[in-house]
Amino acid sequence: MKRIVIVGGGAGGLELVTQLAKTLGKKQRAEIILVDKSRTHVWKPLLHEVAAGVIDKYSDGVDYRMHAVKHGYQFELGEMSSVDAENQSITLSALHDDEGHQILPQRQIKYDYLVMALGSKSNDFGTPGVARNCFFLDSLVQAERFHKALLNQLLKINNDATAARILHVAIVGGGATGTELAAQLYHVANLARAYGMPEMSSKRIKVSIIEADNRILPALPERIANSARKALVKLGVDVLENTRVARASETGFETADGEKIDADLLVWSAGVKAPDFLTELDLFETNRANQILVKPTLQSTRFDNIFAIGDCCGFKQSDDSWVPPRAQSAHQMATTAGKNLVNLFKNIALESFKYRDYGSLVHLSRYTTVGSLMGTLSNNSMFIEGRLAKLVYLSLYNMHQFAIHGYLRGVVVLLSRKLGNIVGMRLKLH
Repeated sequence: MKRIVIVGGGAGGLELVTQLAKTLGKKQRAEIILVDKSRTHVWKPLLHEVAAGVIDKYSDGVDYRMHAVKHGYQFELGEMSSVDAENQSITLSALHDDEGHQILPQRQIKYDYLVMALGSKSNDFGTPGVARNCFFLDSLVQAERFHKALLNQLLKINNDATAARILHVAIVGGGATGTELAAQLYHVANLARAYGMPEMSSKRIKVSIIEADNRILPALPERIANSARKALVKLGVDVLENTRVARASETGFETADGEKIDADLLVWSAGVKAPDFLTELDLFETNRANQILVKPTLQSTRFDNIFAIGDCCGFKQSDDSWVPPRAQSAHQMATTAGKNLVNLFKNIALESFKYRDYGSLVHLSRYTTVGSLMGTLSNNSMFIEGRLAKLVYLSLYNMHQFAIHGYLRGVVVLLSRKLGNIVGMRLKLH
């Protein structure tokens, strides 16, 4: 029996493994294995909510091992350290616990087909002090680390009865993650009052967004950016555009113009690139963002039995632009890669991937949601905001749940989440 190995259980990887388990795994036509260094999947667009503490991995995450049992594939916990394309195998590093004790030794996994779905991480562009002093929101572990630091700072501020001190959070990067996190922080500051911090409120927090481009949300239409900026400024966010960070320290950022921006918590969410590991393998053709270059069929340019999907996939479109690293891109790539892997088993022609932009949405906590929907019958887009935009935003998450759970189980999961939001705490305190 042939074996398909998917490395990375993000938005694209988990949807793909679910699809393949249904079409090939349960029919005993292929052995499907998912590899990920985390035990739990959380939809990446929600990581800023984990960081803020308005959701947690237990209610909104998916346990890979449990999911594997239910859907008929195998899960291997570990981090890939190398790929041997000639012998068709990957190596997973030894797994250790927090005390450094070995849990699992180094392992090799053979494959007939390999899918790279490693996602992306923030790009600090080598800026001095960033790696040492900033929080990143690229993974569940990083989001939880920021949340613990945020809770500690909220406790400090609440304990200052003079109300003279405020919590200052500086976020570099005015993309979707940075703007959405900023809004959530004001919401969390107000929630804290109801959870044992009576001196805390949104009046005792200041958030600065630092964006090097001439406007926040530079990848989205200007009307969306303007609407988001208006909502953020109304909350009290200090939006600094055309501002490039030169270095970071324990106490804040220094701009290229020499200005000091003091902060208690520093967050870096500027720039996106695929893991450096992909270029260090010296195995694939890659672009400047470390992405694996692929053919129209999503097969890598050098190996027909190795596919790439999601943020680590470098797919150049007919207009010479790259498919953007978004959840909708990963979803569409997972669908095409799944079909093509099945087609390989059927010995029929493979499909070419075509990216369709269905629009972009930015959810600014409970305050507002703004975005655009791309028309299916034309190239025009429709601007939406408020309740309608929020419903569309939630529908994207619902679609992901249906893709990884199936429709019936997905409905149950969403209803459970809704019930949990009603009876549970609105702020995670641990």
